[in-house]
Parts: sequence; structure tokens; C-alpha cells
Amino acid sequence: MWVCETCGVEHAEAIGVCAICADERQWVPADGQKWATLEELAHVGRRVQLIELEPDLFGITVEPKVGIGQQTHLVRTRAGNLLWDPVGYLDDEAVARVRELGEVTAIAASHPHMFGVQVEWSKALGGASVLVSEADAGWVQRPDPAIKTWSGKYEVAPGLTLHQVGGHFPGSSVVHWTAGAGGEGVLLVSDTIHANPDRATVTFLRSYPNRIPLSPAVVERITRAVMQLPFDRLYDNFGKTIEADAAAAVARSADRYSGWAQGDFDQLT
Repeated sequence: MWVCETCGVEHAEAIGVCAICADERQWVPADGQKWATLEELAHVGRRVQLIELEPDLFGITVEPKVGIGQQTHLVRTRAGNLLWDPVGYLDDEAVARVRELGEVTAIAASHPHMFGVQVEWSKALGGASVLVSEADAGWVQRPDPAIKTWSGKYEVAPGLTLHQVGGHFPGSSVVHWTAGAGGEGVLLVSDTIHANPDRATVTFLRSYPNRIPLSPAVVERITRAVMQLPFDRLYDNFGKTIEADAAAAVARSADRYSGWAQGDFDQLT
């Protein structure tokens, strides 16, 4: 098993250029493709860090970072736990700490950039199902029987549901967790909806590193879909959180995005 050093996604073979990075939504380094094994990544002293973000929600990161450097979210429920946007690295200590929080029954990624070492996590956690949106299944670089495809909506556990809303990728998804935020609801958006540094607004893009926008029609579709889900708090995949009134923040941000894209504010430029 090989890991692309740029995106952190596992590959069955280290051949040519990572297809995920060669796509216009990502990038290949100027000095070329680089591959690594888990042993090589461990050699520089990487450690998996796990923190509690709120009751039954945990954030998992790797230092020094691997690939894109996302924060994984682990949601704990009585019916089993979800590992969302798995990082591109693991070791025995990380697996033990995740196991201490209960059985992981599902592993899922919001989109291909966040696949990480999803199959390796599955193997380490006793064969948990790896849920991949059917629309994005062609991007999987390490096939495995643990991978199960889904589309539209998938209930991982009561009150914990994946929703495919598209945009960044056709299969781009969010997680709705009804028990989060003290019962007010949490939306884990990854960068299907991207939280901004101001912690009060969000944005939407086809490519974040290459600054390729989405159309106002697509942004409206995404917003309309998530507005049907009651949530007060929003977490992205890089440690940014909108603590309260997040649904209103998404709606305001979508209106702002569409206004700029349609030229409503051109007099300000």
C-alpha cells in the first residue's frame, strides 16, 4: 500500500502520477509525484492527535501533517461510531485510542480528496464498512471488499446520516448529526461547504487550491439541500467551526456568493 505524499490518499500501486492530484481540483508538485509507505511516514516521528470537540465528537489530526492535512471527525453513538474524512496515516497507538471510544462501524469520506488511508483504517478496526458515494467510486485507488457504495442518503446510525449534495465533486457529502450541539444539530461539511477564517461565513468552490468557482445554481442547490436539515453548529475539515446559528450563516453566505458571481456588486470593484 502506497500513500500519495501530496493528497495523502492510499493507492494499491505506486505507478505514474496520482489521478486525484492530476485532476484540476488538486495539483501535482513542481518536482513531481512522490510516494511513501506508512513505515516511511512514521520514520519522521508522526503522531496522531485526538481531542474532544464536544460530547461524543472527536477530532483526529496528524503532526507533521500527511497530504492535505485534514481533521478527521469521529462521531460516537450507541449504535456504533463513524470515522469521517479519515487521515492519511495511522499507527498502533492511534488505532488503540480510536478503539477506546467504541466500535467504529463505518468509515466515510466527503469526497475523494479525503479518502486518506480509508481501507487501512478499516483493516485496523476490524473490517468496518468503507462508505463511498457511488458518484465518486471511480476515484478509489485501492479497491477492497470493505468498500460499499451509496447514493443520495445513507443512515449510518439513528440520528447520524450522510447526505450527498454534490458541488466540489458529484458525490460530495455532508454528515448530519441530530444529537450534536446539545440536541440542536451539527453539520460536518468537510469542504463541500467551506468554513471561512472569520468563523461566521462559508464559501463554495469546485477547486480550492486552484480557485475554480461553482455556479450560483449549484450553490443554491447545495444550500437548499442542507437547509432541510436542522443544525446549529458547523464543522469543516480543517478545524474551523461556526459555533452557533450556522444554518443562517450558510444561507447568508450563499446569497453573498451568488450576488458576487452574478455581478450584483460590480460597482464595488
